[in-house]
Amino acid sequence: MASKSFKASRSNLSTDSEMMESQNGRPPLPPPSHVTFARRTSSGRYVSYSRDDLDSELGNGDFLDYTVHIPLTPDNQPSNPVTQKVEEQYVSSSLFTGGFNSMTRAHLMDKVIDSDASHPQMAGAKGSSCSVAGCDGKVMSDERGNDILPCECDFKICRDCYIDVLKTGDGICPGCKEQYNAADLDEERENWPSLPQLPPPPSGMSKVERRLSLMKSTKSMLMRSQTGDFDHNRWLFETKGTYGYGNAIWPKEGGYDDGKDSRTVEPSDLVSKPWRPLTRKLKIPAAIISPYRLLVLVRMVILGFFLTWRVSHPNTDAVWLWGMSVVCEIWFTFSWILDQLPKLCPVNRATDLNVLKEKFETPTPNNPTGKSDLPGLDIFVSTADPEKEPPLVTANTILSILAADYPVEKLSCYVSDDGGALLTFEAMAEAASFANMWVPFCRKHNIEPRNPESYFNLKKDPYKNKVLSDFVKDRRRVKREYDEFKVRINSLPESIRRRSDAYHAREELKALKEQRQKKDDEPFEAIKVKKATWMADGTHWPGTWLSPTAEHTKGDHAGIIQVMLKPPSDEPLCGSSEEPRVMDLTDVDIRLPMLVYVSREKRPGYDHNKKAGAMNALVRASAIMSNGAFILNLDCDHYIYNSQAMREGMCFMMDRGGDRICYVQFPQRFEGIDPSDRYANRNTVFFDGNMRALDGLQGPVYVGTGCLFRRVALYGFDPPRAKERSSGFLSCCFPRRRKHTAIASNAEENKALRMGDSDDEEMNLSLAPKMFGNSNLLIDSIPVAEFQGRPLADHPSVKHGRPPGALTIPRDLLDASTVAEAISVISCWYEDKSEWGQRVGWIYGSVTEDVVTGYRMHNRGWRSVYCVTKRDAFRGTAPINLTDRLHQVLRWATGSVEIFFSRNNALLASSRMKILQRIAYLNVGIYPFTSVFLIVYCFLPALSLFSGQFIVQSLDVTFLVYLLTITVTLCALAVLEVKWAGIELEEWWRNEQFWLIGGTSAHLAAVFQGLLKVVAGVEISFTLTSKSAGDDDDDDFADLYIVKWTSLMIPPIVIMMVNLIAIAVGISRTIYSTIPQWSRLLGGVFFSFWVLAHLYPFAKGLMGRRGRTPTIVFVWSGLIAIIISLLWVAINPPEGSNQIGGSFQFP
Repeated sequence: MASKSFKASRSNLSTDSEMMESQNGRPPLPPPSHVTFARRTSSGRYVSYSRDDLDSELGNGDFLDYTVHIPLTPDNQPSNPVTQKVEEQYVSSSLFTGGFNSMTRAHLMDKVIDSDASHPQMAGAKGSSCSVAGCDGKVMSDERGNDILPCECDFKICRDCYIDVLKTGDGICPGCKEQYNAADLDEERENWPSLPQLPPPPSGMSKVERRLSLMKSTKSMLMRSQTGDFDHNRWLFETKGTYGYGNAIWPKEGGYDDGKDSRTVEPSDLVSKPWRPLTRKLKIPAAIISPYRLLVLVRMVILGFFLTWRVSHPNTDAVWLWGMSVVCEIWFTFSWILDQLPKLCPVNRATDLNVLKEKFETPTPNNPTGKSDLPGLDIFVSTADPEKEPPLVTANTILSILAADYPVEKLSCYVSDDGGALLTFEAMAEAASFANMWVPFCRKHNIEPRNPESYFNLKKDPYKNKVLSDFVKDRRRVKREYDEFKVRINSLPESIRRRSDAYHAREELKALKEQRQKKDDEPFEAIKVKKATWMADGTHWPGTWLSPTAEHTKGDHAGIIQVMLKPPSDEPLCGSSEEPRVMDLTDVDIRLPMLVYVSREKRPGYDHNKKAGAMNALVRASAIMSNGAFILNLDCDHYIYNSQAMREGMCFMMDRGGDRICYVQFPQRFEGIDPSDRYANRNTVFFDGNMRALDGLQGPVYVGTGCLFRRVALYGFDPPRAKERSSGFLSCCFPRRRKHTAIASNAEENKALRMGDSDDEEMNLSLAPKMFGNSNLLIDSIPVAEFQGRPLADHPSVKHGRPPGALTIPRDLLDASTVAEAISVISCWYEDKSEWGQRVGWIYGSVTEDVVTGYRMHNRGWRSVYCVTKRDAFRGTAPINLTDRLHQVLRWATGSVEIFFSRNNALLASSRMKILQRIAYLNVGIYPFTSVFLIVYCFLPALSLFSGQFIVQSLDVTFLVYLLTITVTLCALAVLEVKWAGIELEEWWRNEQFWLIGGTSAHLAAVFQGLLKVVAGVEISFTLTSKSAGDDDDDDFADLYIVKWTSLMIPPIVIMMVNLIAIAVGISRTIYSTIPQWSRLLGGVFFSFWVLAHLYPFAKGLMGRRGRTPTIVFVWSGLIAIIISLLWVAINPPEGSNQIGGSFQFP
């Protein structure tokens, strides 16, 4: 099934359970959606009716608390910007629900949280009550929360009653009984300078198409069209240039008169502005990278000679030992080459934020007011379970987003709650309420970081470099408010439970009373009332209940959208000294970005595809509500540490050639890691080494969070100016016919919307429903997002750019039909018979959907960029416990195995992917299989010591020279890699240690788990149980010492035990041998110690905290006892035995 798209006009929408018949060969459409504005009764039942119904029931007290909204119909259109703005305010205060076979409802929220909401943008904000008899609506208000009173008599009237008066009351004020003065309305409009004064849309043109037309009407200063062609005639006219032979010649005076104040502008001034780049590529110094590349080549040659020598010199005394070692060494060489080749071209990049500000936020002839011309940005935050992901952490992430240094009117934040929990909903509302103080405080004093929890826990002096005299006072007030905010967040679970219990008891008493009234004398049975979860306004929560029941569980609930913070005004709104605030916000912008809570619909029988499905739901909902050209996705525990990180990422997207960048990946940085980083949790070798190296190829891989996407790249389009596919060797005899597809709109608009894996498959908007579903608003938003994401056409070399000033027009206002359409596209059935998850959006079918999604983009010819900022862009948390770390690595490795056995294998990549990039993706799918050879190689030293043999016939000079050379080149490469990657040598060594720990545990389990899933369809889960507690409130790293048993620990423990026993046996055998074989002993012991040195962090983790005696200590005690017993038996054999000395035999 697919969705019936809503028209852009504000028409009445309805939902029905019947399916419409297929028309014009299109897929069958589900019922059109209908938005019913209603109020829910105390039992959760919806009551909806018209104004006439309300008037007839005014005498009934049961209905006095209900507010009525007349659905918008063609004859009931908001007639002026005032009513449009109020319509947006009304919609943003409503909780929208709906989904499969259910009606889309908008429930007006009197209050979202128990505490009062003071910010005028927030849903449920306090306001004056309507003075019309029988109405409890809120009076219309402006951006500051002041009442809008359309009549001189100051009669307070709400939005509903105002529309009724204009429609049915001939515009007569209910208070003074005089007609509303049109001049007064005009004056009210002047008080709202941010209201868009847009021309009415032509007939047949949708709202989205009108917006695109308005943006494209802005022309660049020296551009003839959007194609970037240089307008020579205009250049001659404006610069007084002359043409010489073959090129333009500047006037002889050395400059030209710009016609203003007789000022002569030098040619360099004109050239410097458009030619200044936003980014620079910083190459690695040749003194480092050249020896590095040479050493890679030398080591490859040495490994080739070594393997040749090993194969040609077998150990005839132990062929089995020699054979296993040679096979493992060949695989290790192959794996090392796959890992090393993509590292040959590392690069560093730098951005220039001053140039970005100059180009996009400085007054120019095309943008006289200097209003921000940056594209819109939608930020996604994903969470699924408030028990595993604390709401306070999510709330701090949201606060850091709302306070980010990006144009407020261009920024939107969407929070995906995949669990549909009221706890997350109310925590978001509390965060929105606290943002009223926190965000202006950050802007006023330039606070970094803008996560309040991290900021107030900084170890450095908070008063350093603060020049405003009232900073100390403001900080103390905000700190006090934040402490109260934390108390409210942490008490939400208990508050919700108590509220629900109270309402449940009331419902039980009410039901019991009704039953007694119906059956006076008859005995009655106990009534069972469903134990619902109640919201702050006294109605049922439509999501997951604390006591799960049908249609209210994590896998079965309606879709929910709540605009927590409505879109801000288009112009800055500074604080006023007259407003009662806890701190002086004069000349500080108090607006907040739009904040939306989204919980997609879930129903039994549907595959919801976990995080990837939630991300795709956000992509569709945001396209309809804000349609930012770029998307930044963050995990709920990753907050913005650098408030200008989005600007730095935008430098790459808006620079020349940036339209071919699909995403900008930021490195992941973590807090709360133990100083020694025992289990390589920071992963610096990957983020600072491998990712920098991939940036020199086609770009870094997508790692799941901290990534700035181009929206049209997520839609599955090919990049602009994609290279044509090379012709085959039979093309001269059998030329391939080019498909000519019909273009729904003009070719210029769609040439950047080339679709699919084939170069000759262009975008056909008439076939778009098969790709994106049947939402016309979603489909219409695609060309708009593509146009907004283009770089500025400020120079002839910029191809396919947009004119400067095109994005300074006001945004479209939210209305009921828009949010209702967003509800439709997050329903569980919308993706049916579409390409979502296959070619569009986040790709399904793997637990590492991030890597697959990035691979698909690179496979289409897009390139990505790695943005390493001086101040960390984002910071998050990582597991420091051994077991948690192993399970994290297990999930990644399982996803890699799935990738290898899928169509996303790099061996099947298209010709658009560069060869070294393909090798990098091939290594992503192959690296878990190294564990099979690694675990065999870890047992070889023990087998050698037990058998008295070695992997070579004898430790001759040739073998030792090869071994020394290979080791020395490896160390030299490590030193050089540490140099160009900017990491510490200790971090490199920790990474090597955990490579072996993970390879012998999680990677091996992932291989078997992946093979079972691919071959037999069987999925295995590895459970863990806590064996030793390590809770300590005084220790920030108490979790590091917690010992949790998991089956993943068995292989490394066995390897350690076997190697320790083997060392004891080997030493005892050699000491008491008639002819000691010291060379073989040294060889075996050396490799055993190599294994044990890598497993040292694992052994340390098993021992837990020092000073305590966990159960594992007894295991080690037993192991040592066994070793001592074996030595004693070897030294003092039983009586009557003559097997001492050279005849020693291991029992």
